[in-house]
Amino acid sequence: MLKKKPKFELVELPFINVSEDPVRPELSLEFRQAYGRKIYGIKDEEGDIAAVMCFAFTHGIPKSVEEMDTMSKDAAMQAVHRAGVQGSIAIAYTVWAKKKGGGKHMVNEVYKMIKGSHHIDRLITLSPLTDMARKFHLKNGAKEVQVNLTTQNFEYEVELTEWEKFRDKAKKVLRIA
Repeated sequence: MLKKKPKFELVELPFINVSEDPVRPELSLEFRQAYGRKIYGIKDEEGDIAAVMCFAFTHGIPKSVEEMDTMSKDAAMQAVHRAGVQGSIAIAYTVWAKKKGGGKHMVNEVYKMIKGSHHIDRLITLSPLTDMARKFHLKNGAKEVQVNLTTQNFEYEVELTEWEKFRDKAKKVLRIA
């Protein structure tokens, strides 16, 4: 019997219980919502949140939460002059699964969202300096960017493939939506 692939829906969450975050429980809800930062979850077929991921948008790669805070504030202030378009780098600074396999599906859904974005061209993590974080990101296709004093950064490739570039050009020429 064929196993049906589970379906997930990426949703922006207006709030979360920050004490459920095993990675960065010290960061308040206000911090996670300030300066254009976003909280996303994936809903499974039952309508339950299977995983959560928090983002900041910057123009550089932060080496600490404090540096990310400063960089995302700067990107948010610059966005005022750019029709609301924030930093071109999405920094995933925490992710956790509420259900088995949720973290992997979260990464996949966020990847699709960012790949379809017109202003975000990089997906970088600001991960704790743990072996578990390293293994998770490398297993899910990320490349190590740098190891810092208290964090590590990984990057998920979001560039269009040659086929996708060709397809998009063909759509423009043929005027297909």
